[in-house]
Amino acid sequence: MIDQEKWSTILEEYEHLDVAPVTEPQRQYYFIKKCQQYVKQESEELGRPLYCKIVTFGCQMNARDSEKLTGILEEIGYEMIDQEEKADFVIYNTCTVRENANQRVYGRLGQLNRVKRKNTHMLIGLCGCMMQEPHVVEKLKKSYRFVDLIFGTHNIYKFAEVLATRFESGRMVIDIWKDTDRIVEDLPSDRKYSFKSGVNIMFGCNNFCSYCIVPYVRGRERSRNPKDIIREVERLVSDGVKEVMLLGQNVNSYGKTLEDPMTFAELLREIEKVDGLERLRFMTSHPKDLSDDLIAVMKDSSKICHHLHLPVQSGSTRILKKMNRRYTKEQYLELVEKIRKAVPDISLTTDIIVGFPQETEEDFQETLDVVRKVRFDSAFTFIYSKRTGTPASVMEGQVPQEVVKDRFDRLLKEVQAIAAKECARFESTVRTALVEEVNDQDPSLVTGRLDNNLLVHFPGTKEMIGALVPVRLLTCKGFYYIGEAVEK
Repeated sequence: MIDQEKWSTILEEYEHLDVAPVTEPQRQYYFIKKCQQYVKQESEELGRPLYCKIVTFGCQMNARDSEKLTGILEEIGYEMIDQEEKADFVIYNTCTVRENANQRVYGRLGQLNRVKRKNTHMLIGLCGCMMQEPHVVEKLKKSYRFVDLIFGTHNIYKFAEVLATRFESGRMVIDIWKDTDRIVEDLPSDRKYSFKSGVNIMFGCNNFCSYCIVPYVRGRERSRNPKDIIREVERLVSDGVKEVMLLGQNVNSYGKTLEDPMTFAELLREIEKVDGLERLRFMTSHPKDLSDDLIAVMKDSSKICHHLHLPVQSGSTRILKKMNRRYTKEQYLELVEKIRKAVPDISLTTDIIVGFPQETEEDFQETLDVVRKVRFDSAFTFIYSKRTGTPASVMEGQVPQEVVKDRFDRLLKEVQAIAAKECARFESTVRTALVEEVNDQDPSLVTGRLDNNLLVHFPGTKEMIGALVPVRLLTCKGFYYIGEAVEK
């Protein structure tokens, strides 16, 4: 839950304002206060609290956005609930990286429409990357008129203002921006976990990989002020957070848009100085921007976790060029060698796309060669998904689905066999786990995350959640361990 006392004090001065302030975040404080009044009135009419459910699709950036929406909603007066069908307000925070993500949202909306016919006061909101696609918004306007709010990735900080407009107008509200360089700080946020948190360090992407829709829906890169980032980390640590994950579409290019440029490596050095911070993670890293200085920081750090997610996407230099990745197979392998030399026990994970346009069997064999040489601890493998509006979607030589499926199956088999062996290399060692939850399969066990991002299940109780515990890794089960806590 958010700090109600803190936000009550902040919002008190906006209670009697007749005109919304122009500056941010004060303008949003004004609209949060207005929404409080609307929600209170409706709650009194129904004789019960109003409930909200946020469904998050996609990446950790979206998960962090949902925490911000949750914080605002709770301050407005909604109570969070798990069941969509019992909620008075349902928000889908959408992803559009793959076509099937869009179809999932449309399917869920169809089901929700039936619920709304019975609960006429229900509100339905849509936000996230999918809403930044113009053809999606047109489809929603035409075929999903029961949706109440539609807003995008660039103006998520305006959520309270958009919601207030819906309360006042009673009509569908669409507020989509094509692009922005604005970053608004100091709005409510409710973390999912008390002991760990994501922290956005930048927004948008400038890479324009030929298959990727993200730069078109998330906009150009814009970095947060380092002082604001450090201030947020300090606040989180003072509130009990032990582990912070720094988030960005390409964290390695952090700082290029600042008035006083700062590299990502320099930012890490500053964040490391925060007293009480135990662990530091980051994602995602683009291979073309991973500097020697960043490798040196990882080598020397006592807080940065020994895990690096380094998407390769393809092992074929020819395909990498068509993807506009701006590195070769050889450069990627040289980078991996450099990282492993500096941090020998590092856990490397990756993303791989199968079936990119014009991919041949020879190109695919190059990808398998990279997998065998690097020996990733795990890999997220994807079948190429054509995204309208990207250069790859109109390329000639789209690979037949039966060929893609065969390659995907072969890749997955190779990745899983190698990953099982690589993960087992830590067997019988003692490593520190951050306990995240009671195991949902066996309540006598707790589940912890190691600094290399692998999970370990071991005997424990719910009182251990949030603690850093030394654990002996007894048995590797492929992608997780069975272990036992040991005395410090």
